[in-house]
Amino acid sequence: MMMMMTSDQKRNKAAYALTGAQAKEIKQRMLKWANQFSILLFLDSNYYPSAYSGYECLLAVGAASVIKGYEGDMLAALIQHHKAKPDWLFGNIAYDYKNILEPKLSSDHKVNVGFPSLHLFTPVTVCHLNTAQTFLTIETFEDPEQVFRAIIEADIESVQKRIPALQFTSATGKDEYITTIEKLRRHIADGDCYEINYCTEGYCEDVSIDPMQVFNALNLLSPAPFAAYYRSDDQYMMCASPERYLKKDGRTLLSQPIKGTARRDKDSTKDREIKEQLRNDIKERAENVMIVDLVRNDLARVCETGSVQVDELFGIYSFPQVHQMISTVSGTIKKDVPFTDAIRHSFPMGSMTGAPKYKVMQLIEQYENSRRGLFAGTVGYITPSGDFDLNVVIRSLFYNAESRYLAYQTGGAITWDSNAEQEWEEMRLKAWAMERIFS
Repeated sequence: MMMMMTSDQKRNKAAYALTGAQAKEIKQRMLKWANQFSILLFLDSNYYPSAYSGYECLLAVGAASVIKGYEGDMLAALIQHHKAKPDWLFGNIAYDYKNILEPKLSSDHKVNVGFPSLHLFTPVTVCHLNTAQTFLTIETFEDPEQVFRAIIEADIESVQKRIPALQFTSATGKDEYITTIEKLRRHIADGDCYEINYCTEGYCEDVSIDPMQVFNALNLLSPAPFAAYYRSDDQYMMCASPERYLKKDGRTLLSQPIKGTARRDKDSTKDREIKEQLRNDIKERAENVMIVDLVRNDLARVCETGSVQVDELFGIYSFPQVHQMISTVSGTIKKDVPFTDAIRHSFPMGSMTGAPKYKVMQLIEQYENSRRGLFAGTVGYITPSGDFDLNVVIRSLFYNAESRYLAYQTGGAITWDSNAEQEWEEMRLKAWAMERIFS
């Protein structure tokens, strides 16, 4: 099913200088004001310095037009829609969209949260905060002055109820997890693949939470440069992702795959040692370079010959919970190639699949016990000019308010050199970063 709605309204735009006090609280007030809408997407860079960042945060609320569906070539519908009416688009592409890009693939596990395969909406109002946090720009089909006043006056002092203490159930126990990793290593030894991302779900049933309160807690404990809060009716995502999937700026495409994770330590000396161990870890570097090669091949399908390059290999970046190994790959998209082709030929992202991509997606469906849905997909924005910035949906909680189902998924890259016990511990480290909110 595919649904499309269009709007011919004219957008009004205004920029507002922020005082120091306003800038300090502006994100909280934006979120509090946005909570009244049944569809919204809030994207937060959390003040991470980056040469590639365009905004400190963006907020999109309300739907003036929608591209939404579970099957059919919605990327084709997207480019036609954008050409006919260039405007902002915000929303998601779920991991399950792979089944449309590769019709022989399927996702047969039970749907628990229910985000569409692709859902992009033209917002009634877009707010974006510049990287210096000095101006809030509002683009809206309504009165920007009224929107700004409503945001500035939003009540952020109201008392919130406590986040409930919850015990998550693992869809895959430790013994099964370790056994599966050994089976995947056998596939690698047999030449079926050379790296595969294997994940498992943690979930709670029949629970009641305040999703925005949970996002605020997650974003406080694990601030990340691609954090996101997403609501579409009764479906919610609370995301603390550190990873960019794909960015387009003019004709430049940029991808920053993450492979390689190590825990942080409160002792600064030990923390530096752990960071250096990650930097020099042969297994982690091998995992990272495999995905870099996959990304290079994906980008080469839509980029000018010879333009794809590795801008940074094995960069080590520190976040509150973990150190990460991040590489940066860029290229120049060919003239007259629709921007959707960059997504079409690189989705799902290699860091969440493995290589070769088609085969490992088959193995992921065979060995994982839960449907990925929006996990390992992407949320982000497309500008009126056809530029975009899309994250990788990891380190995220998903909630269906109607069914009262709450879940997350975590995992890691498996290679022949993987130690099953260590892979379990890495998966649990990532899970703990989300479970601790409810402890």
